[in-house]
Amino acid sequence: MIHIFEPILFDTTLRDGSQSEGVSFSIGDKIKIAQRLDDYGIHYIEGGWPGSNPKDEEFFVKAQNLNLKNTELVAFSSTKKIGINVENDVNINKLITAGVKTVTIFAKSWDFHVIEALNISCEENLKLIEDTIKYLKYNGMNVFFDAEHFFDGFNHNAKYAMKTLQVAQDSGASTIILCDTNGGQIPSRVREIIKTVKKEINVPLGIHAHNDSGLAVANSLVALEEGVEQIQGTIGGLGERCGNTDLSILIPILKFKYNLPLTSIKIDKTTSIYNFVMEIANLTPENRKPFVGRSAFTHKGGVHVSAIIKNPLTYEHIPPEAVGNERRILVSELSGKSNLKSKIEELGFDASKFSESQIKSLTSKIKEYEHQGYQFEGADASLKLLIMREFYDYVPDFQVENFKILSYNFGEETSTEAVIKLKVKDKVVHAVSEGDGPVNALDYALRKALEDFFPILKDIKLIDYKVRVLDSSSGTASKVRVLIETKDSERTWTTVGVSSNIIEASWDALIDSIEYGLYINNCSETKSYSNIKM
Repeated sequence: MIHIFEPILFDTTLRDGSQSEGVSFSIGDKIKIAQRLDDYGIHYIEGGWPGSNPKDEEFFVKAQNLNLKNTELVAFSSTKKIGINVENDVNINKLITAGVKTVTIFAKSWDFHVIEALNISCEENLKLIEDTIKYLKYNGMNVFFDAEHFFDGFNHNAKYAMKTLQVAQDSGASTIILCDTNGGQIPSRVREIIKTVKKEINVPLGIHAHNDSGLAVANSLVALEEGVEQIQGTIGGLGERCGNTDLSILIPILKFKYNLPLTSIKIDKTTSIYNFVMEIANLTPENRKPFVGRSAFTHKGGVHVSAIIKNPLTYEHIPPEAVGNERRILVSELSGKSNLKSKIEELGFDASKFSESQIKSLTSKIKEYEHQGYQFEGADASLKLLIMREFYDYVPDFQVENFKILSYNFGEETSTEAVIKLKVKDKVVHAVSEGDGPVNALDYALRKALEDFFPILKDIKLIDYKVRVLDSSSGTASKVRVLIETKDSERTWTTVGVSSNIIEASWDALIDSIEYGLYINNCSETKSYSNIKM
């Protein structure tokens, strides 16, 4: 193993991450994320560009009231504008009044960009770098210099790219960050270029890698191995185009693969902060994200599960709880008895109370359901209800007797009405409700019928609805699988329904969703698993 030192971790989620397609952080969002990053232990947080927009400017005003314990806020900007004196540049002066000690200045280090994008001479670009850094240093600022497009610039004109670094160093930059702005470099080339840079540049170096080739983390690690001291990235890899170095992947690698102490980082909060940022960004967390994804420590094949039960190291490279994640066992047509017993325990049952014949029966039933198109891998709530219905004296809180869907077309507008008849505690209840389509109308009608009996339903919300056609060759008669994700104030659960009738499939998943929500909120008459059928 190459001997490396613990790097300085620089998060730019609030600046570069906010440039992700579909992401827009409010000032309140940025404050919350900054507080969580501070608690996590990140060394520097790039809060934004105060000279570019009022939101970032106001963020730095409000951020001065934050009591950050582990991190330092950094403001970001380009160099001064061409044609004016640096002391008259509004953007640069806003850095000085932003209430931070450290700023990041970026400038072009690729002569192609200088000429084509800025439309100035290469010498003028060097003068922008020099004047800006010297002015900020004169005003007591610590300056990081982002050499934008450095690797592409080096490949095109190494002499000029190095000249931009030399000017930044001579002007007083404390750290020079080498940027793979287009994300097109490969690790071997990054290593080679950094070795050359270190022969001429004496100040500490950093790396800012984009992920357009899927190599941002790899390039950052290679840079670290070559002595780079600062690594920039974002939580979840957010950023322009394909994103930046993903700190939620990089940090666990540093801890568990390079065996670095990472003394400031609360490594067991990695999954939590990833999910938090995704929630704030209004993005769905990636199940297959290494270390922090829901599937990262999930096991499905029977042989795998059998081995995992004996020793988790057989199919897990680190313990999931080390990064705040958890182990999950799936049941499917590939499952063996080991999967099912482990899953039974995970769902809260005592697997030892199930006879071998019951385990065999349940395995067969699950496989038959999946043959019909059901999928319990992502629908634990439906699986738990299945086990309770089959093997316990489980009595649901309500029984639906029938429902009816009516649709009306009024020219360009369509209205849908649902009529439901159900029984709750020996009382027959009718409910009628309109909605945006049949599933929405059924949801409203069901809640309308039940909320007087179960007020907790006001806290139970449907948050996702997915439909998948299982056999497209049958056209509109194809079977569909519906997955409904629901949450209350504390938990999230998923239910499944399958039918050639999309309304029936949706209804089955919806009923399971509400039934399970009432059960886990202690509304059900069945409160324990002691009454298993033998």
